Amino acid sequence: MAVEPGVRLLVGADRRPEEESGAESDALVIARSRDEPEVFAVLFDRHADAVHRYAARRLGSEVADDLMAETFTTAFQQRHRYDDGRADARPWLFGIATNLVARHRRAEARRFKALARMPAPAEHDEAVADRVVARVSAAGAGRELAAALAGLPARHRDVLLLVAWGDLGYEEVAQALGVPVGTVRSRLHRARGKLRDALGGSDPSALREVSGHE
Repeated sequence: MAVEPGVRLLVGADRRPEEESGAESDALVIARSRDEPEVFAVLFDRHADAVHRYAARRLGSEVADDLMAETFTTAFQQRHRYDDGRADARPWLFGIATNLVARHRRAEARRFKALARMPAPAEHDEAVADRVVARVSAAGAGRELAAALAGLPARHRDVLLLVAWGDLGYEEVAQALGVPVGTVRSRLHRARGKLRDALGGSDPSALREVSGHE
């Protein structure tokens, strides 16, 4: 298969993905692709943009193309092991992407620390302000939040960002990481507490708008 490269921080409710009317589920697409490999391109068309955004927010646009491509290459190679009882493949895909992010832990931490040091623009310099806002928006984090994210243990950051930037519910995160739902809730709770402490007692949920999610 040829693959072309291309905070909602604290939600409490699980969400279900929007489904195309009359479209086959991801599971059916994957099942068909075992005999008709070209069909797997449907899965790429559906989810590549979301995986790319997630990768870009965590590691930057320079790495996102390769990581997204590798995610779908890995998924294609492992499609025979996919659980056909799971209609939505997003948790599976984001789990693969998160495992690949793990190879870049130091780069991710450096990225967040760099964003935390990024100077605020002068109010009168609209051009600079626009560029800074665009960079922060792309990263999904302001300076204080970026510094707090850099200080989180990797396992807590994975859960938090799969919820915030992967837009997954708790059960979906559990599927993505291969851990119990209770573990997801516990890690998210700890991440929230650490972010709250790092942000001087502010409720991190107030920072949801920095990611561009409602």
